[in-house]
Amino acid sequence: QVQLVESGGGLVQPGGSLRLSCTASGSIFAIKATDWYRQAPGKERELVAAILTGGSTNYADSVKGRFTISRDNAKNTVYLQMNSLKPEDTAVYYCKMVVIHNGGRMNDYWGQGTQVTVSS
Repeated sequence: QVQLVESGGGLVQPGGSLRLSCTASGSIFAIKATDWYRQAPGKERELVAAILTGGSTNYADSVKGRFTISRDNAKNTVYLQMNSLKPEDTAVYYCKMVVIHNGGRMNDYWGQGTQVTVSS
């Protein structure tokens, strides 16, 4: 089994910054992909940023130029640096990892979610 633990959420004023972290632990051979999603009240969960196989990155149009996803493979940790935050960025943020176990089996795992609130 694999556990994902998130941290870094909180309350920030518009224009401010936060950095989210998500660390995986457990039975991990390798991490294939890492994503950040968010879900605002009354809305569907949406993909915010992703690091794909090979290291390429992908961002939702609404966060391009403001958010940066990065990964520390040695620590099994993915980060989301969020700058120039807007009230519409308010949501619960979730990390997701595609983990390869010994033997080649792959599974998706989700973090518990961390609240980000952007308000003055």
